[in-house]
Amino acid sequence: MANKKANKKESLQDLHVDSLKGRIAEDQLRLKKLTFSHAMTPLENPMMIRSLRRDIARAQTELSKRK
Repeated sequence: MANKKANKKESLQDLHVDSLKGRIAEDQLRLKKLTFSHAMTPLENPMMIRSLRRDIARAQTELSKRK
């Protein structure tokens, strides 16, 4: 599991600023869709919402580091 987190962190560091902004926008859209569908019918794995929120936060942190 630690390897998986290290790979995500490295991949965020390798992305260009524009790609990072695009990834944040895509993830935020996915999060909205997930929360909406979870409100209608419960998700099989609701922890996906938490992990997606954290991925967005990691990407935003990386973006703010570069400024």
